[in-house]
Amino acid sequence: MQPVPLHSLSELERASLQEIALYQLQEKLLVGDFSLEKADGPKGSKSIRQKLESFSKEKKDCSPQTFGIPLSQVIANDRASRQLQEVRRSRRLCLEVEATVTRFRAQRHKRSPMGRSLVPCALRPEEPLSPAFPDSSSWSQRRGAMSVDSITDLSDNTSKLLEALQLSHPHELDPRRSLGKKKMLSLNPIAWQVPRIVDRCCKHIETHGLQTVGIFRVGSSKKRVQQLREEFDQGLDVFLDEHQSVHDVAALLKEFLRDMPDPLIPRELYTAFLSTASLARPAQLAALQLLLFLLPPGHSDTLLRLLRFLARVARHAESSRGPDGREIPGNKMTVSNLATIFGPNILQKEKPGEKDAGAVSLEDSAAIILVLQRLIEHHHTLFMVSPDTQRDVLRRLFQTDPDAIEYLLRRRFQALPSTEQEDPREQQAPAPQPGQTHALESSLVTSELYSNVSFLNLDVGI
Repeated sequence: MQPVPLHSLSELERASLQEIALYQLQEKLLVGDFSLEKADGPKGSKSIRQKLESFSKEKKDCSPQTFGIPLSQVIANDRASRQLQEVRRSRRLCLEVEATVTRFRAQRHKRSPMGRSLVPCALRPEEPLSPAFPDSSSWSQRRGAMSVDSITDLSDNTSKLLEALQLSHPHELDPRRSLGKKKMLSLNPIAWQVPRIVDRCCKHIETHGLQTVGIFRVGSSKKRVQQLREEFDQGLDVFLDEHQSVHDVAALLKEFLRDMPDPLIPRELYTAFLSTASLARPAQLAALQLLLFLLPPGHSDTLLRLLRFLARVARHAESSRGPDGREIPGNKMTVSNLATIFGPNILQKEKPGEKDAGAVSLEDSAAIILVLQRLIEHHHTLFMVSPDTQRDVLRRLFQTDPDAIEYLLRRRFQALPSTEQEDPREQQAPAPQPGQTHALESSLVTSELYSNVSFLNLDVGI
């Protein structure tokens, strides 16, 4: 096995990983490294689990709003907006096809029954006498989805197609979703969940603002920022280009993170994250990784997108020289500076507007900056799942969902060595080698994986 990105795990694997991470963190609690429990008593860890799972729930009443609502609702609103745009595009395509067919019929009526045209050749239109249907290339990038109860019953080629196209619908990762009745979790990765406003703000600054001195520090136009905010809240398809000020877009991003009722790192994990600041570097990174595994998919994906963006901004902090020898000014935003600015928005102890919401001790402030600095510096490894952890997940699933093991092992075996990409949506299932048949692949998987499958019988202590 090779390390794989967290977002590449299936929904079933990710739920099991959260259980393992929570167990290992509670083991650390015994030696006093940090506490996962809340101050309200011994049931704190259970309330944390329930609270974290509730962040993935979506409300049914979707509105275009973007600011000041839970992250899962923002993602749901974005999805509803995309679906509405897709319906409108489909209707336009239907109208274009209908208009083309109507023109074609009108041309046919201009001809005589014997095939001679009633229109002189000089006046005959040059348009083709076949309906020109709209180009279907725009549909090639659409993702499909289908519901499969038992993916192991599918043929291998069909399984690969599903693995490439189907992403699980984001919802609560609790196997006990319906009144004690266990509902099967998907064997496919959960859809990449980053709010449209976060992704577009990051892309705009990456394109137009990496060399802007003092980005996130220099003031912006409150009027222009408010206008952009209202456009996003109205559900408009806001297009950020070179005409928008980089400082306005930077302020908009900070406002979105600041106004979230639940920050990217849930408040239930605030103390645990800050407690890692006192650990030695290897133990600190190990604890941070386990804590990141606990995050709901939407929070995890959005945090990863933001950390990648901040790391890229920090790489342009110092001045450099271009190929022609001219000096390229740096933006002066080091990792420490970025952690100082974004730390209070990502790690919040109290909700905005509550008593003592803005009061953070100097000790906590220093810990917030240090923790976020570590997250920015090591995001490329913290969001990866090691081979040992993958084995722990498979051992756990062998006890709870043995029917899913064959498909998951086949997918792991056939996957190419994974490298981190800037956009996980670009990742696709590996194509089969020329000449390989289903029988050959099955025999390879069986001989390679099941010759030493006894490791799955080991207990992981959960």
